[in-house]
Amino acid sequence: MAYIGQKPTDKPLSASDLEDGLITNSKLAQDIISGETELATAPADTDEFLISDAGVLKRIDASLIGGGGITMAESWRVTADFTGDANPISSNWEKTDTDGYGNLGSSMTESSGIFTFPSTGIYLILFRTSQSGNGGAVNYFASARLQTTTDNSTYDTASENYSNNFHVDSYSGVSCEFIFDVTNTTTHKVRFAIENNHNGIVNLGDSGNDRTTAKFIRLGDT
Repeated sequence: MAYIGQKPTDKPLSASDLEDGLITNSKLAQDIISGETELATAPADTDEFLISDAGVLKRIDASLIGGGGITMAESWRVTADFTGDANPISSNWEKTDTDGYGNLGSSMTESSGIFTFPSTGIYLILFRTSQSGNGGAVNYFASARLQTTTDNSTYDTASENYSNNFHVDSYSGVSCEFIFDVTNTTTHKVRFAIENNHNGIVNLGDSGNDRTTAKFIRLGDT
């Protein structure tokens, strides 16, 4: 058999045996990872990265990579005044939408005062109420209660706070907070309650600013 140039050997080819620029993107299969196409937006949860796992090259979904920071923050408020107790506050909720308000990520959903989370995760929940002693209420107290369920049925008071007021036609506010591990968005939910000891107490709501309000911040993965 005749050979043109150097007789081939059993030695396998190495990178140094190839001429520069011999293999181009046009010669590669379409499903090969080449980095030729730019991703100009934030990666979706199902987008994949390459990592070295103890020296073995593997791919991983973006959703499994931690350290992404806060991905969800949102504020809700009660839009109208009401008197007496409410367990839960079941009406007149709206997402804050004035004065340059901004939110981050997917939204909470609300139905009859029950709030459902957009995704699993560790959430910081903040609840604040505002009351007035109009109507002759003297020496009254008001309580704010943040209630959670992990079975979509039984609600427990996870956080509670009280405020006392001893004067007619005066104002007070109560706040409480809780860090909630939402492992299942179907079963893990939250609602808010107010208890007063005088029927002259007015719980304050407004569609122009946050008076009685709930805020949700997703801190990270569960």
